[in-house]
Amino acid sequence: MAKQTINIGSSANDGTGDPLRTAFDKINDNFTELYGTDNDINTLDANMNVNNFAITTGVTNGDITVTPNGTGNINLGSVTINGSTISANDSTQITVAENIQTTGTLNVSGATTLATSLTLASGATVTTILDEDAMGSDSATALATQQSIKAYIDAQNTAQDLDFTADDSTTNSIDLDSEVMQFSGGTGITTSATGNTVTTAIDSTVVTLTGSQTLTNKVLTSPTISSPSINGVTTTTSLTTNDITSNGSNANITINPQGTGTIELGAATNITGNASVSGTLSTADITTTGNQTISGSLTTGTLNIGDLNIDAQGKITTDTNGDVDIDPSGTGAINLTGPTNITGTATVTGQLNVDNLRMDANTISSTSGGITISPLANETLALGGVVTAAEFQATLAEITTLRADTIQNDTSNGDIVVSTQGTGVVDFNTATQSTIGANGAASALTANPVGYLKIKLAGADRIIPFYNA
Repeated sequence: MAKQTINIGSSANDGTGDPLRTAFDKINDNFTELYGTDNDINTLDANMNVNNFAITTGVTNGDITVTPNGTGNINLGSVTINGSTISANDSTQITVAENIQTTGTLNVSGATTLATSLTLASGATVTTILDEDAMGSDSATALATQQSIKAYIDAQNTAQDLDFTADDSTTNSIDLDSEVMQFSGGTGITTSATGNTVTTAIDSTVVTLTGSQTLTNKVLTSPTISSPSINGVTTTTSLTTNDITSNGSNANITINPQGTGTIELGAATNITGNASVSGTLSTADITTTGNQTISGSLTTGTLNIGDLNIDAQGKITTDTNGDVDIDPSGTGAINLTGPTNITGTATVTGQLNVDNLRMDANTISSTSGGITISPLANETLALGGVVTAAEFQATLAEITTLRADTIQNDTSNGDIVVSTQGTGVVDFNTATQSTIGANGAASALTANPVGYLKIKLAGADRIIPFYNA
């Protein structure tokens, strides 16, 4: 309820103010709203109760929000709350006398002092941090410093060694703190170490060929081999040849790099037959002079076709101000099956059909049913220029100025109602005169008019006499 003001008149006892009963009724209503017995949402009772040194809310499970203005603080004694920061005005310390439980992450930017012990979710309770190089206390509740841990490990490593023997049964030992164990090969034997693995291998001085054998990892320097037959995989660093043909009628030639290796053609390449790519073909630039037929998917970075560019995201652009023409052959159509966004001006030459709506030249028509123009709620439909309609039907038409030669009711024997808003009147803005021809002046009307005009005023039937001008 809004505040009710008592009318006290313009001067004392002038009789224009509120009567006593009306005035005191307003006073009672104002006090009712102030004390909240009407449970109005704007009263203190419905939102907040200040009583017995306590601030509570009158709404069940309702919050109490204290919000300062702008960057102001909330001050409770010497404690200041600003946003999510709590500080003290009279010291650099805030004391919380009870247990603190947090369900989030606890971030401490300064030093942390624990008066008793530190207990995590599981494990022993830590009560101290000791600096003992020998770690002799054997404590289950103390942590060791970094220096103590390093000193203890160094002492243990110094006291350790590794015993080993070879085929000659000679036993040796390695001091793990200062010595390195070495594996050495003999004649034709080499050793190598990778990570934690020592590998022993035969070197290139060992000849193992006896009779017909398979040579593995052998280097033949400038050999001459007549008509060799190679079965299996052939590995070569470089191959120089004038011709590569398949062995057998209709046999394929497969060039298959290992891993992420690629096939690189470093010079001009002529393909006289058909070329098929069943996987992904990745190129930097392709320049072609003839027609290209693509029956599958084409994935590229940017495809340049003359003045036309198609990038990986499907954007089609031109290098100059040229148009992009999509012209199906014959009766073919351009089908856009998904959402279509047009940024800028769209020009359609010819007929445009959208569902049952057709736009052709200056005519908007429907191919089926009527046409409905429906603006958003509380929005208007603006028609510029001259609007011509053989028949215009509207449930409600709001027109600032209506110009018509004839206003006629479309219902047989129906009334035409001219209704104004509020205290407005019907204004007949037409010429007036002070005489009525031979029947006298306006101040001396004849007793018998020519006839009477039947109208309704405020819904009631009325008649108005009229005379010949």
